[in-house]
Amino acid sequence: MFGNPEQMAQAMRQFADMLSAPQGSGPVNWDMAKNIARHAVVADGDPSVMEGERRQIVDALQLADLWLNEATTLPSGVSNPQAWSRSEWIENTVPVWRKLCEPIAERMVDTMGGAIGGGNLPPEAQQMAAQLGPLMGMMKQMGGMMVGQQIGQALGSLAREVIGTTDIGLPLSDTAALLPGGIASFSNGLELPADEIRLYLALREAAHHRLFQHVPWLRAHLLGAVEEYARGITVDTSALEEQIRGLDISNPEALQEALSGGALFKPEETERQKAAVARLETMLALVEGWVATVVDAAAEGKLPSAGALAETVRRRRATGGPAEATFGTLVGLELRPRRLREAAALWQALVADRGIDGRDAIWGHPDLMPTADDLDSPDTFVKGETAWDISKLEGGEA
Repeated sequence: MFGNPEQMAQAMRQFADMLSAPQGSGPVNWDMAKNIARHAVVADGDPSVMEGERRQIVDALQLADLWLNEATTLPSGVSNPQAWSRSEWIENTVPVWRKLCEPIAERMVDTMGGAIGGGNLPPEAQQMAAQLGPLMGMMKQMGGMMVGQQIGQALGSLAREVIGTTDIGLPLSDTAALLPGGIASFSNGLELPADEIRLYLALREAAHHRLFQHVPWLRAHLLGAVEEYARGITVDTSALEEQIRGLDISNPEALQEALSGGALFKPEETERQKAAVARLETMLALVEGWVATVVDAAAEGKLPSAGALAETVRRRRATGGPAEATFGTLVGLELRPRRLREAAALWQALVADRGIDGRDAIWGHPDLMPTADDLDSPDTFVKGETAWDISKLEGGEA
């Protein structure tokens, strides 16, 4: 390859068309990532939301939000319910994905730039690169392109299976929205009325948004735990160099295959990182357990299939699915709330002992939240000293 300057220049021009991220946009070409994700969902068919589908979903979210008023003291978090296509989900959730992915993406791109553009090239290649000038300057952009391709493919895969904006337990959007295509995939094989399935999923979406909109510390707490974990990820430089050695860098497909993955992510087993994972897993379980408890209460006596649908959702979450695979790809983190039943049992015990008001007051401050140990012994938490000084925290004494 390096013996033909004309061929090399042509390859560089092709790369230049893709390496078009604006200055200061960070380590990843997000426009390209979005385009790759959208192309992935369009290839499988991603029709625009029809007016009838939109009306059904908006009505379901509004009715679900009304039902939730009887099950929780937290006010509505649904102000502008929407129905999205998969492409719209990608477009509207990328800002949060960007926040989650960029810590590891930046480290990956820096390492790629050093490995591809450093001393790994043979002398004749380095000489040719110097003559072609733009090559060495584009190496970091090339790394950003490769990471962008990886992110785009992961988001495209996830978009084909998500139901709304809260499937993974993290607040991916301020807008409550459901995807007709996602509801159809979830419903496949369930011999239950379509309107009940849609309403149950709307209850879950609306309940999540009550938490994310009205518990002011929760969003930063969850996203901060993911970011802290991602910052502890290192790139296995030796594995990366081994992958790159001997590659034809004018072949984007070969580069993509070599740099695609999870084998290059190497989590550090530090106490800080373990603590971040434990905190994230516990909080995700508490969010999911609260949502399940509130949705069950709201649906009781109104939605005959609620029990069957709750079990379907539990199985879907417990087996990991697309969310876990995507997080493994994007930030090297397996995202699976492993203790959903324990968390739900704790919230139910709080309702029995303190009522709905007492249960929901726990969300008033992060220091009031149950810990992983409390999930092991919920009765101790419910009957313990935490029943008391909410007024002190509200008054600024704690």
